Amino acid sequence: MANVQTVVAQWFLEMPPVTRVYTTACVMTTVAVFLEVVTPFQLYFNPSLIFYKFQVWRLITPFLFFGNLGFNFFFNMIFTYRYCRMLEEVSFRGKCADYVFMFLFGAVFMILFAFFVNLLFFGQAFTIMLVYVWARRNSSARMNFFGLLTFNAPYLPWVLLCFSILLGNSIAVDVLGMAVGHVYYFLEDVFPYQRGGRRLLVTPQWLKSLCDPVTEDPDYNPAPEERPGGFNWGVGAGAGAGIQPQGEDE
Repeated sequence: MANVQTVVAQWFLEMPPVTRVYTTACVMTTVAVFLEVVTPFQLYFNPSLIFYKFQVWRLITPFLFFGNLGFNFFFNMIFTYRYCRMLEEVSFRGKCADYVFMFLFGAVFMILFAFFVNLLFFGQAFTIMLVYVWARRNSSARMNFFGLLTFNAPYLPWVLLCFSILLGNSIAVDVLGMAVGHVYYFLEDVFPYQRGGRRLLVTPQWLKSLCDPVTEDPDYNPAPEERPGGFNWGVGAGAGAGIQPQGEDE
C-alpha cells in the first residue's frame, strides 16, 4: 500500500505545474459535488449573480465542473490531462507564464461568448480548446481513436465533435472550444508570420514575474564571498607557487 501511495505521489508531483493545478481543481470540484459539499447551482455561470450578488467565483467554477461522476467525466478528464500536459511539456516548455496567459485568453473569450448564449459550464469547451491548439501544432501526428479511426491530428477536434453528437451532447460547447482555439492559434502561430503581421498576444510582464523563475545572468561574475565555499584562500601565484604535494622530489 505504501508503494502505491509513493508511486501516486511521485506521478502527481512530476506533472507540470499548470496541468497539476488545473486537473486537481477539476477533480476536487467534481468530487465536492458528488459528496454534496456544493451543488452545481452554486457553480454555474450566471452574470446576474456575479454582478449583483458579487459571486465572483462563478467566473472560475464553470471551467472546473465536468458533470457528475461517470463516463462523460472520466472521458473529459483523460483528454484534459493528456493534452494539457503535452502542451505544457512541449509547446510551452519553460514558458509557464505564456501557458497561463493562454488559459486566461481562452477563459475571457468563453465568458464573453456566454453573455450572448445560454452556456452554464465551460469545462468541455476548454478541453476542446486545448486539444485544438495541440492538434494544429502537431499536424503531422497520426491519431488512433479507440482503435476505430486513424487520422491526422488536425481532425481530432472534429472527431470529438462527432463523438459528442453520438453521446447526445450539445455541439455548441465543442464548437465554442474549437472557435476559441482557432482564434488563439491564428493570433499566436499564423498572423505574426504573415506579411504585415505582428504579435498581438504578449504575455504581461507581471505574469512572467509571477509564474516564470528568474534565470541567472550567464555573464554575472559573483564576488569571492558569494561563491560556493567562500574565499579561495591560498590559491594564486604568491601563496601557492612554492607548495608541492608531499612525496615529490624537489
